[in-house]
Order: sequence, then structure tokens, then C-alpha cells
Amino acid sequence: MVEKIVGLAENLTPVALVGTGGIGKTSIALTVLHHDRIKEPFGENRRFIRCDQLPASCAHFLSQLSKVTGAGVKNPEGLNRLCPFLSSKEMLIVLDNAESILDPQGTNAEDIYALVEELSRLETICLCITSRISTVPPDCDTLDIPPLSLGSAHDAFYRIYKNDGRPDLTDTILGQLDFHPLSITLLATVAQHNKWDADRLSREWENQRVGILHTQHNKSLAAMIEISLASPMFQELGPEARDLLRVVAFFPRGINENNLDWLFPTVSDITNILDKLCVLSLTYRSNGFVTMLAPLRDYLRSEDPRSSLLLCTAKECYFARLSAGVNPDRPGFGEARWITSEDVNVEHLLDVFTEIDANSDGVWDACANFMNHLYWHKPRLTVLGQRLERLPDDHPSKPQCLVQFSWLFESIGNSAEYKRLLVHALKLRRERGDKHQTGRTLRYLSDANRLLGLYREWIQQGKEALGIYEELGDRAEQAECLNYLAWLFYGDKQLEAAEEAASRAIQLVPDGSDQFLVCQCHRILGKVRSSNGETEMAINHFEVALGIASSFNWHDELAGIHCSLAKLFSVQDRFNQAHAHVEQVKSYAVNNAHNLGHAMRLQAGFWYQQHRLEEAKSEALRASHVYEKLGATKGLERCRALLRDIQQKETEQPSCLR
Repeated sequence: MVEKIVGLAENLTPVALVGTGGIGKTSIALTVLHHDRIKEPFGENRRFIRCDQLPASCAHFLSQLSKVTGAGVKNPEGLNRLCPFLSSKEMLIVLDNAESILDPQGTNAEDIYALVEELSRLETICLCITSRISTVPPDCDTLDIPPLSLGSAHDAFYRIYKNDGRPDLTDTILGQLDFHPLSITLLATVAQHNKWDADRLSREWENQRVGILHTQHNKSLAAMIEISLASPMFQELGPEARDLLRVVAFFPRGINENNLDWLFPTVSDITNILDKLCVLSLTYRSNGFVTMLAPLRDYLRSEDPRSSLLLCTAKECYFARLSAGVNPDRPGFGEARWITSEDVNVEHLLDVFTEIDANSDGVWDACANFMNHLYWHKPRLTVLGQRLERLPDDHPSKPQCLVQFSWLFESIGNSAEYKRLLVHALKLRRERGDKHQTGRTLRYLSDANRLLGLYREWIQQGKEALGIYEELGDRAEQAECLNYLAWLFYGDKQLEAAEEAASRAIQLVPDGSDQFLVCQCHRILGKVRSSNGETEMAINHFEVALGIASSFNWHDELAGIHCSLAKLFSVQDRFNQAHAHVEQVKSYAVNNAHNLGHAMRLQAGFWYQQHRLEEAKSEALRASHVYEKLGATKGLERCRALLRDIQQKETEQPSCLR
């Protein structure tokens, strides 16, 4: 950074160093001012003006400029009185903390800005501005000053702190400070003054966080931040601006600019406010989010989040958004993908409110909904599980939360935890006499036992769930259970039982309702017929399913049906139709890498059957790359086996035939 600025100064290019308070703008400017390559051309004509010590007026600025540069003009009324002197020699002038005179909402701001802009255009003057705001003359090369690197932060800290024990602890703290130079300097100074070893420093940091950043010489992070908050531009934004900063500070990723319309419905000019916060260097933009450095976040975050009106509004908006149903085969599923970018924020929101508002059913309902969103759109475990398991068994939301949490374990392949949580949920459902939900939980538990290979438990629980819904006279749930049992029977090669269950399920569905279930049942019947060698009847069932899925544009269903049809046509050596169906699978698998890899592997197999080895090899390699990225070992092994077969065929076949 210093080398870059020195190069600009040597060419008399005006430069502005912009960034949040304490980021190191003044330190960089002073380093440049005393750099050997700057001393040589400018000599004594290197001047430093602290703008924050000046009243914001043109008269005071011009008088100070005249005095510091040695022009000797008393009370100049304009820059033209100083120009003969300033144009007589090359000069480097640093305007430090220039936000105090350039703030657009400040006194005489427009006139002072015009003076500084004119000064920056003088051919003999290299102007270097340091400022917290980005409203600087347009001729300046503006450099946004970033935090330190880990290595530089480490060096800066140990330049002051002389205890070199446990650098792992101190480096962790430096990272939690986002490598903010002033915070690092303050922390090192406090630790050195108090003679703390690394363990004591770590304990004090965990207990006090940014409250520790206050030295005995009355230098503090709080004072630096409050200077920014006292600026005319910030004050002009009104009382909502500080509360909005508290919201930005609360969320780990800040706030998503794509979601402002529904997240802050009560703030009419929020885009403009966020722009101004970025201009003031209180926040910055990162991958679509407006966020802030960790020390500012720690200082501005509310001790009690419930005291922030805007945060409470955002919480309710998140909860309402989470309550929308998530089903891949129902309209609106794609809209729920917002969670993929917001999951860290929502998780933190729930982690805080499940602690401070643990008795609220709404918080735990939102928790269950959040885990459901994760399951479908970003499968992973969540820290909320620990809070959930500590929740009393008599809490009304606990069974549903346990079910949703179990699904996350299923999504990452931990079937034992999947079953353990469902067993707990089933116990609570039975105790409450909720037969409807008991039946559903039995269905999920049956699936867990299927994954664990526990055949008897798996079928028994599926049948018990069916019995409950028969007792309740719930035809829709009976159909769901029969559809589920059909898939279980098919997976266990009980083809007759699978056919009977699927056929009964179709009969139970009223005309025009739950077409998704009817589609699923025809898929199972198609698979059963295919396994029995009844190809034409299998094709008929798949085409019925295809007609239903096409009318609703269910992508995953369509991909699965086209895949089954492709296999059937390849068995009949009708490869043109097989390839056509595989291409359809690819078109529906744009957002589903597993389906895409499967389609490519299928097509490679078809080319191999047709003895088109080059095409087969190319497609198999593409499929293997997809599986490799996914970490899908089974698919990758099948691709590699096919590639070995292709290689063997190539060695047996003359090149002219290949």
C-alpha cells in the first residue's frame, strides 16, 4: 500500500485514503510523508494538516494552508492569493481527517469541497487526503484501506506486547478483531500495561470483548466510533440510522441487500441510509451484504436485542418467511432458496432468541421451520440442536423440532442419530395422544430403520402408521402410507406387495386431488412392471406419471421419470428414444448435480452399448467429474468401472472401428 501511494506521489497524482476510523489511514500517510523516495524530490516541502482541529470554514482552512506551507499570506480570501507560492515548487500536502471539513452535511461544506478540489488540480501539488467518508475530489485516486493481514497483525501486536507465549491464543483474538489496526494496538497496550500473560489476556477478552479496548491514556475504540456517529452526515440520517447499525451489528453476515423490501418494511428510505453508512465507512459491502468490522459490531450490538425496534421487526419478518411451507413438489419451493444465503443470520437470530425467549412457542416453531428449510436447501447440522435437546419434554414445540432436527442427520448420512431423535419424538407424540402426528413419526422412523437395514422394524412401523390412519378414517394419510410402503416393498424386492400398495393408494385419492401422490404411485407401478419384464406396461405407467408431472412442471419427478424411460428404451435397443429422454433429464437437472451426473453416466452406458466408445468415454469422464465434486463415491466408482470397460474395448478394437 505504501509503495503504491509513494508511486502516485512521485507523479504528483492526488490520492485519497478512505476507511473506517482506526484502520490506519493516518499511519500510512505519515509513513509516506517520511519515506526516502518522498524526501528526495520534495525535501522540506512536505506538509501535514490536521483538519479535525480546524473550524469548518473556508477562512480557517485557507489561513492554516497558508501558515503550514509557508506562503505567508494572512487571511487569504481565496486560493488564488496562494497560487503563486503553491505553483512555485513541488509540494506534498497531507489533509488528515478531512471528513471533518468535507462532510456534505457540515457547515460551508460545498465551498470547502470546491477549495480542496481546486487544490488537488494544481500541477505542482500532490494532495494526500485521509478521510472516513468517500466524498473526495474526483481527481483523487481513491484507495480503500483494508484491515491488516494475519502476519502484519501479528507483528503489530507483538511490537507492543512483549509476552510471546501462546501465539495461537492471541492470533485467534486478532482474527476476532477482524485485524483492525487500532483495536490491535489498544489490546496490545492494555495487555502490556497490565502484564497479562496470554491465558489471562484470553480470559479478559472473552469476558469483556471490546470493553477491554481502553488504555490508561484515555484512548479507546468507543471514542473513535462515537466520532463517526457524531458526524453531520450521520446525524442527518435521523434516529433510525443508529438502530439500523445495531441490526447490521447483530447479524454475523450483516443484512442482505436483496431482502430489504420484506426485511425492513417500516423503513421507507433504507437503501439511501445504507449507502450513507457505507460512505461514512461505518459499514461496507461484501457479497451482497452490508456488514461491518468485528470491533464496530461488538461495540454497536445491543445488550438486549429486544430493545431494538428494527431488529424485532426483522425477527418477525424472518419468522413469517420461515413459516411458508417447503415442499419440492409444490409451488413456491424455489422461493425458499433465500435461506442458502441467509442461513447463518437466521441461525444466529434463533440461537439468541431461543435463549432469551425460550418459553415462546413462536421462536421454537421458527426453529423447526428453519431446520426444514435447511434440510431441503442447505443440508447441514445446526448449533440449535443443543438448545433443542435441553428443552423440557413437555414443551409443545419439542416433538416437531426433534423430527426436523432428525432430518438434518438423515441428510448427512447419520442414520443412527436420525433414528434416536425420532424415537424420542415418537415417545412424546404417544404421550400426548396425538395419533395423527404419531402416524407421521412412525413413517419417518420406518425410513430410519430402512436406512439401517432393520427390515422387520421398517415394515412393522410403516404398517402401524397405516393402521392408525385407517382407524382415524383419514383416506389421504392412508394413501400416503401406502405410497410409502410401496416404495419400501419395491426396495426389498417384494414386487407383488409393492404393486398392491401402490394400486390401493391410487384408489384412495379423490379425483383431482394430490396428483403428486398419484404420479409417485404410477412410477412405482412402472418400476414393478419393468422388474417383471413387462416393458410396454411399464412404459404406459411412466407415461401417465410423465403427463401428471409435466402439467405441474415438477423438475425432480420429471428427471426421474425420463431416466426410467431412457433405461426401458435402451433395453429394447431403441437408442434414439433413450438418448432423447436422457437429454430431458439433463434439462431438468440444472440445479441438481446428482441427477445431472446420473444422466451423464446413463448416456455413457448407452453409447457403450452402441459401441460408440469415444462418445462413451467423453460422457463418462464428464459424469465422473460431477461425482468427484459432489463426493459421491458410489457414482464415481460406477463411472470408473465403465471407463475401465471402455479402455478394455479400445484395446480389443482397431482404431478404424473406434
